[in-house]
Order: sequence, then structure tokens, then C-alpha cells
Amino acid sequence: MISDEKYKKLLKQFHKLSDRHILAVETDMSSSDIQKVIKLSDKIRKAGNELVSLMKKNYDQLMRTKKYRKLLKLYGSTEDKKKRKDLAEQLNKMQKQYNVTWDYCRTAMIPIGKKYGIDAVFALTKAEDIWRGIEKCLYDNGNTIHFSKYGDLPCIRAKQINRGIPMSVKDNKLQFKLGKSAFGIKINDGFQTDEVNAILNYLVEPEIIDNKAIQTLLDEAYCIDTYRPCYATLVPKLIRGKYRVYLHLTIEGKAKPKYDRFSNPRHRFGRGIIGADIGTQTVAYTSDTEIGLKNLAERGNSIQKSERLERLYYRAMDRSR
Repeated sequence: MISDEKYKKLLKQFHKLSDRHILAVETDMSSSDIQKVIKLSDKIRKAGNELVSLMKKNYDQLMRTKKYRKLLKLYGSTEDKKKRKDLAEQLNKMQKQYNVTWDYCRTAMIPIGKKYGIDAVFALTKAEDIWRGIEKCLYDNGNTIHFSKYGDLPCIRAKQINRGIPMSVKDNKLQFKLGKSAFGIKINDGFQTDEVNAILNYLVEPEIIDNKAIQTLLDEAYCIDTYRPCYATLVPKLIRGKYRVYLHLTIEGKAKPKYDRFSNPRHRFGRGIIGADIGTQTVAYTSDTEIGLKNLAERGNSIQKSERLERLYYRAMDRSR
């Protein structure tokens, strides 16, 4: 018998190890609800730009100090682990001194989100995205963090399925909520139908499926596909002069197979391990039953047509000189 504490620990480990994929579907929002989403997305953009301005100022002040630049140079040149640890502690201390930390970024976003009337979940998610850019500047090859220009529509994401964009089931259909507006999704093909049915099956008996997942992980060291909905993201887009809102639902497990119009599987998934050697023009593969060599890009009508158009464009440019 597994205790509750150990059960939660194993379930958390399963969530960390399991695969995830995204189901992208269009919502059935009314035009008035779509305009509300566009306004909320623009508010998130403005709040994000205000936080970027604050963090960029702190980051630039930190990088202008000679001591920090010298510590960075020493950290990159030394190979002694003890010295690198001491230098890392000094670098972190200076980052705290100049307010270039995740704690400051998170706390600074709270009043900014309240200023623009944004839900705390969406505001903190935007702060995470901005901090990820700062981390690239601090620890990777990033140069600076950028502002979002007017017209950009950032996504509206909540990292929990029961907050921000909560999900429920009504008449055996998935229903979502943003503020006071409720909306559903448009299902256009068999792949989306299979995905939604798998999610509904999980929501009917989540505890039984979670128990099965943990038991399989303990017995076989394998993660089954539970199709647990993790969190939802609203993605507004401007397509041919008309605004549309898509829902990106992050789901636990591998994606269902896709089929063509003749109900044949588009991609066949096998089992076992293969070896592959990718070259500049070919890829060699080997498995327990098969060995082969294939070209990376087969010459076809589309490539020949593109090459012909390229020659025509170059000829026209030569004549225009």
C-alpha cells in the first residue's frame, strides 16, 4: 500500500517524465468575445513592455559595472570547480544587488498587472517569458531583451488548467471559460475527434488512470499516455483581415495518429530502438529488422519549379541593370 505522500511524489515524477503534445483548434467565440480577447492580449503586451523596460534598465546597469564584467571573464576562463563556485556566488550577489533576479521580476509584475487590469495568472506567465529572455542574456548568447511592437498579439496562457482558462465538460463536450465568457472548440477532422475523446475519457475517471500510470511506471519503468489536459493557451491571430482565436491545449502523452482522406495512417509509429546517421545529403538508419539509406531531399516537381523560377528572377535582375 502506497502512502498519500509517496503517491503524490510518484505522480509528480510521472508528470515530469511523461511526453506532452499540443492540440491546436479554433474556438467558436462570438465576434464580441474575440474583441475582448484582442483587448486583453494588447493589455498583456503593454504590461510586458513596461516590465521589459524596468528589467532592461537594471540589466544594463549591471552590465556597465567593471566588477561584474571582470567576474564574468574570470568565470569563463577558470576551470577550477571551487573557484567557479565562489565566482558564481559573487555573480549572484551582484545580480541581487541590481535587482536582476526572478523574485524581483515576479514581484514587479504584480502591481503592473493590477494597473492594466490583468489576471495575476496571465501577468505572472508573461513575467516568466520575460525572465526567460533575461536568462539568455545572463547565461547564454543573448544580447538584449526586446519590446513587443504595436500590433503584436501575445498569447494568453495559464499554467494551470483550473485557473485563468478553466476547463469543464458539458453535454460530453469540452467547454472553456475566460472571465465571464464561455466558449467551445471547433472539431474539423478525425484527429481532433480522437484527441478530444481521449481527454473526455481521462476526465471521466482521472484517479483510475493516474493509478494505472503510477503502477506501470513502477513495474515497467514506462510512461503510458494518459491524455490529461495540463493547461490551455489562447492564441489570437489576424488572418486575411479577420481576427480569429485558437486554443492550444497542452496534453500529457503522445499525439494520436493522423489519417488522410482515405482513412490511411499518415505516419506509422513503430516500437524499439533505431540508429541513425544524418549526413549532408543522405540519412542512414538501422534497426533489428531493416537497414537503409535515404536522401534527405528528393528532387521533385516542386524543387525543379523553384529552380526554374530562381533562374527567371536572376535573368530579369540582370536585364534591369
